[in-house]
Amino acid sequence: MDETFDIRPAVLTEASVIVTHRRRMFEDMGYTNRARLAEQSAAFAVWLRERLENGRYRGWFAAAPGGAIAAGAGLWLIDWPPGPMGAAPFRGYILNVYTEPAFRRHGLARRLVQTIIEWCYAQGITAISLHASDQGRPVYETLGFEPTNEMRLFIKPDGL
Repeated sequence: MDETFDIRPAVLTEASVIVTHRRRMFEDMGYTNRARLAEQSAAFAVWLRERLENGRYRGWFAAAPGGAIAAGAGLWLIDWPPGPMGAAPFRGYILNVYTEPAFRRHGLARRLVQTIIEWCYAQGITAISLHASDQGRPVYETLGFEPTNEMRLFIKPDGL
């Protein structure tokens, strides 16, 4: 793990960096439809700005010496009813974990996710989830994340 990188919170004026990281993350996972990625990025920018402003999205960056943003990760605070996993009013959802290619293999994703976990702990948020890429899964597993029984349905625009 490289300690020369500074982990710091993202600010509203850096929303475009988060949007770019998200797009590159999807490109790295094999999504190639440029028109769809552009549409998704524009919609995400609106979604992100609202949540950065109301505090429901928190981002962190790993900054290289000199200040260049090397990696980022985000936390979406989702309203959640109290239940067996805890009484906190939110669950954390980690998303947009991305490291610039030149800075990979420095443990930055791990440090960012650990920072998010520590922040959640300090806020009393006891349940955190995420969807892992094949590349990210080993990192998350070593941090204690476990597969769940989540099921999902995608409703197509033309109906069921």
